[in-house]
Amino acid sequence: MIATGLDILLRNTECLRNRSIGLIVNQTSLTPDLRYSWNILKAKGLCIKRIFSPEHGLFATEQDQIAVSYQPELGCEVVSLYGDSAETLIPDTALVNDLDLILFDIQDVGSRYYTYINTLALFMEAVSGRDIEIRVLDRPNPLGGEIVEGPGLDPAFGSFVGVLPVPVRHGMTVGELALYYRDVKKLDVNLSVVTMERWHRSMLFPETGLPWIPPSPNMPTFATAEVYPGMCLFEGLNVSEGRGSTTPFQLSGAPFVHPFELAERCRAYGLEGVLFRPVWFKPTFHKFYGEVIGGIWQQVTDHSRYRSFATGVAMTAALNELYPGKVQFLAGVYEFNDTIPAFDLLAGNSHIRSAIENGCDVATILSSWQKEESAFSAMKPEFHLYMS
Repeated sequence: MIATGLDILLRNTECLRNRSIGLIVNQTSLTPDLRYSWNILKAKGLCIKRIFSPEHGLFATEQDQIAVSYQPELGCEVVSLYGDSAETLIPDTALVNDLDLILFDIQDVGSRYYTYINTLALFMEAVSGRDIEIRVLDRPNPLGGEIVEGPGLDPAFGSFVGVLPVPVRHGMTVGELALYYRDVKKLDVNLSVVTMERWHRSMLFPETGLPWIPPSPNMPTFATAEVYPGMCLFEGLNVSEGRGSTTPFQLSGAPFVHPFELAERCRAYGLEGVLFRPVWFKPTFHKFYGEVIGGIWQQVTDHSRYRSFATGVAMTAALNELYPGKVQFLAGVYEFNDTIPAFDLLAGNSHIRSAIENGCDVATILSSWQKEESAFSAMKPEFHLYMS
């Protein structure tokens, strides 16, 4: 079993004594024997002044894009960094003035738009220039640290699902991302990383020996995290991404979808490392609540060859080809942005959507971000903390 940054920190906490500490954590901030970090730190007599919780809340009680209101009684102040406006994403000055150390310990899933890394990035910006240390207790990237996939982020499409200028699947740990973000944004932040032991870049989450704790309500398994980089794009379509089912993101569909037809079209693209199973399902909440809808279910067969983002884009193209006029790219408010389509915010650009709408060759679309992948892959070893 690997040792996480939290495990390493807890071996000697004397360095934390007499510090005024804030935690950015959720229910994944656990030891392997499932003890919460804040309980252990308080039991050691440390001064935990305040807990900051990310989207979904401290115990992931809220669905996506829902303001967090409930905060449990834990013997210290609990503050949500996800409310009903973009302003709530940034800590109020009064909430950091009495702190000199922030510990960040949340399990990420390896995708640019998973918002916990964006919470950390915005917090780093907020304390830049202040005498406050941020210490990241590192955890594994569930998807490993080698494969990079998808386009980078066009700054014009920045949002709470796109703060860090990295490809969709970035192949970095949270600690590495924090070091990279400090460098690229030239932040004046006292930042350190408590590194893991025995984790290496080729390791997928099941190989770590750690228990999978769902980091958010619709991330129940490692299999969900593996398909998420591509299938989260469906949040920007009038197509269910499987919320309201027991296999979100692996499952997708809509009332107008003919499952066998869609599965056959997806197979025709020759996507590697994945199989498509025609299904019907009934979401118990979210899009198409209570309706029986057609769709497909993804089964990853080869972790090393599977490319989730390419699969999600190809499936979007298949839907657009098969059901013109029925598939829609959603407009309206998405993660506090009401001017840019959700699909574009997730993709980090508008040209992928435009290419799909214009019926461009799918192979050409899927090759359009290869240069960005290569450039990032060549650059990121500068920030690596772990070997392959």
